[in-house]
Amino acid sequence: MTKHSDLPKPDMTPINLMAFGFGSGCTPKAPGTMGTLFAVGLYLPLSHLPLEWYITMTVAVSLLGIFICGWSAKDLGVHDHPGIVWDEFAGYFITMIAAPAGWQWIVIGFVLFRFFDILKPWPISLADKKLKGGFGIMFDDILAGLAALGCMQLLAHYLPGLGA
Repeated sequence: MTKHSDLPKPDMTPINLMAFGFGSGCTPKAPGTMGTLFAVGLYLPLSHLPLEWYITMTVAVSLLGIFICGWSAKDLGVHDHPGIVWDEFAGYFITMIAAPAGWQWIVIGFVLFRFFDILKPWPISLADKKLKGGFGIMFDDILAGLAALGCMQLLAHYLPGLGA
């Protein structure tokens, strides 16, 4: 397994800067987790949008990510460089669609998304192995976000006091 420090360092063009989560993916340890933490900070103001606008923004981030992540991977010559964390932004934003208000739900969403993104249960693992390019980089995190979203909604429905 290639160490993160042995991978090529990106020239911080605007697209690479976005792909690397505005620098959050440049950490030598747990760049995906750092990217997701950065996504939490982005989520906080976005959570005040009406649901339709939040979903529209999440879809736009996901579609734009296909281009951004694909371009950055090609520029670096590494399919899914660990520092590319724009996909974590999209996955976390998906997780948080219609999330109940409260810091507890932000934390629960973070934990659920990281759980599915790291462990990659089927079909997330299948997408991670079989799909390439920007779509491949994005799609496994989109699936992880959808799985975490489902869990969030189930928890909110059956345990509404969890966030209190």
